[in-house]
Amino acid sequence: PEPKVGDLIEIFRPFYRHWAIYVGDGYVVHLAPPSEVAGAGAASIMSTLAEKAVVKKELLDDVVGRDRYRVNNKHDDKYSPLPPSKIVQRAEELVGQELPYSLPCENCEHFVNELRYGVARSDQVRDAFMMAGVTGLGMAALGLIGVMFSRNKRQKQ
Repeated sequence: PEPKVGDLIEIFRPFYRHWAIYVGDGYVVHLAPPSEVAGAGAASIMSTLAEKAVVKKELLDDVVGRDRYRVNNKHDDKYSPLPPSKIVQRAEELVGQELPYSLPCENCEHFVNELRYGVARSDQVRDAFMMAGVTGLGMAALGLIGVMFSRNKRQKQ
């Protein structure tokens, strides 16, 4: 669907999702490290390691580049969105400002959720930590099975 003012825009970059908020007339506001250029695509993965970011207002098409995007107001069932005019006002006031950037706690997804709902949260960070934990447990279980199997084999010999 065509974005409406205040909508969250999820951009499918290789290896991660970038987030922006639609402010009308084809523009979005988003949090991006200063080195990131619009439509950076795969090259933007390195920008996630920056410690500072700039709030930018750019054309949605320029930010998306060759990547795909969708409107994703995924927390509307948990939180009441602020009025669109308030979302845009808050976003526009921040344009040009340099803010701290941290992948686990101050990233582009935290930024847009704070603007839309007044709640800073990032599901992709939570999901990544959960996946790392599940993967770690899986690897530990495989290691334990391997140790038990090799012991059992040695005992039979």
